[in-house]
Amino acid sequence: MIQTDGVAKMTVEDIGARIERARQAAGMSRRALADATGISQSTLSRIISGDRAAKMPEIVAITWETGHTVAQLTGIGVVSERVQCAARATDDSDRAGTRQALLDFLELDAYLDDQAVIATI
Repeated sequence: MIQTDGVAKMTVEDIGARIERARQAAGMSRRALADATGISQSTLSRIISGDRAAKMPEIVAITWETGHTVAQLTGIGVVSERVQCAARATDDSDRAGTRQALLDFLELDAYLDDQAVIATI
């Protein structure tokens, strides 16, 4: 992690180490993670070692397979610590699942904002 203008920024090595820890926590081999995400094994190894920056679609695929969030893998602030949700349902909907999906989208949006990627609708 490096400091610029008093703000901590994650390096590609930091993100690679986080991905490796997520892989291990998920109990997956590198080959299994590569197969599940569609990322070649050599590319995944370069990402983990910090020799190559992970692209956003790769990070998202890794989060889905390891059960982690974009925020956890990239080190950006966790949105769930800043978000308050209020919901009301008249049916037997899964509010916990809906909340998690909302948080996943908000974390992705925060990451894209941090990377100066403008969302268009």
